[in-house]
Amino acid sequence: MIKRIDTICLTVSNVEKSSNWYHELLGFKEAFSGNGYRILSVGNSDVPLTIEEGDTSSMENRAYPIFFTRDIEQIYKKLQDHGVNVSEIQKDGVNTFFDFFDLDNNKLQVCFWE
Repeated sequence: MIKRIDTICLTVSNVEKSSNWYHELLGFKEAFSGNGYRILSVGNSDVPLTIEEGDTSSMENRAYPIFFTRDIEQIYKKLQDHGVNVSEIQKDGVNTFFDFFDLDNNKLQVCFWE
């Protein structure tokens, strides 16, 4: 049966431009480059993020990754400073989190909890 999550995929309009965006803003490293897609390493996680070039006009898939950080204020400020569309930081009593959006308006989230 299923052993683990292998990767999380997002559709992007320009894989090269998006790969650079994820690297420069979030520090993701390119682990593999394929025809029309890139696999990006996310920190010390075993689950990478795969970005695939395709049609981004459809919003059929509403799934999104949530990234954990120990310094949510720092990453929030960095994204804001780079003009990234970010929501307000929210607290639900356990989690602190905010949403942000990549170049193709894919929703991403950052969280912190103790």
